[in-house]
Amino acid sequence: MKNGKAKLRRGPGVRIGGQMRSRRARGDGRGLYAALDLGTNNCRLLVAMPEAQGFRVVDAFSRIVRLGEGLERDGRLAEAAIERTIGALRVCAAKIAKKNIAGLRNVATEACRRAANGGDFLNRVQEETGLAFDVISPREEAQLALTGCAPLLVADQPYGLVFDIGGGSTEIMWIVQTGDGMNGTGVQLIDSLSIPLGVVSLAERHGGDRISAVAYDVMIDCITAEIAEFESRNQINEHIDRGEVQMLGTSGTVTTLAGIHLKLPVYDRSSVDGCFLEFDQIKEVTRYLLSLDYAGRATEPCIGAARADLVLAGCAILDAICRIWPVGRLRVADRGVREGILFNLMNKSTADVGSV
Repeated sequence: MKNGKAKLRRGPGVRIGGQMRSRRARGDGRGLYAALDLGTNNCRLLVAMPEAQGFRVVDAFSRIVRLGEGLERDGRLAEAAIERTIGALRVCAAKIAKKNIAGLRNVATEACRRAANGGDFLNRVQEETGLAFDVISPREEAQLALTGCAPLLVADQPYGLVFDIGGGSTEIMWIVQTGDGMNGTGVQLIDSLSIPLGVVSLAERHGGDRISAVAYDVMIDCITAEIAEFESRNQINEHIDRGEVQMLGTSGTVTTLAGIHLKLPVYDRSSVDGCFLEFDQIKEVTRYLLSLDYAGRATEPCIGAARADLVLAGCAILDAICRIWPVGRLRVADRGVREGILFNLMNKSTADVGSV
């Protein structure tokens, strides 16, 4: 956090899925809650204190670890990726150990779901860092992301397409706002889709330097083929034609595109989280990125060298989503699974206190 200022993130009026690990807080009873999300590309930690209608972030950590590097080719986690990731997790474990943690949950997603040595890796993580992980299903991953993003849904459109473009998979959620939650913001998950392709796996298939128009279209076609049946069984475009659908995206792809569109000299969460992108603006930024090679994209302050080979794969996934569902406008969320975990932990803690 900049200047040590804590940030308030407000919670949704829903409790969707999730489990909990907790222990009684030490000291003055002002326990904190921690959520650790280990994905295919990133390792992310949030530590927060409950506040009225939300929570205040008191510590955070994020590092690109590329745990899933080479997984598409080999079906296993590479030793170099394992070492990078354990190094990042040691930092997380040290941060957690210094805090008065009342509730903690650590989750692992697609890389650990798919890798033949995923279980061995997580056993090693627990031995070396003390951190135990739940390998969550795609359905629960979608539910947690939805819980984390739900406060950004607008009230005047009852249906929503919410998506999370990850490193190893893409989660798509079709939801309806029921109005029966806290402050009338209840959300029901109608259907979800997990596509076993994310920015890392797609970039490993199609390259990450200069991407031709043909190769870019092939990536779009790969995603479109995965989505077609989901649209068919839900008939989402009928609701779009009636103006009933909003679109909300959470991922490094959408936050990066927003940062570039806003011409940010450095990435700034407060400028990006909750902003809107028109589809024409998304196309403009995508065309610009397609005109660059890896080195050119690496100079963009909202991309950098660590993600310059991945961003166009993310653009292709987003492009496919926008083409199939022409909502016209996307709301950008710099929040997701970690926030969903925290809301669930805090809601569970409140319910436990109330039942005593």
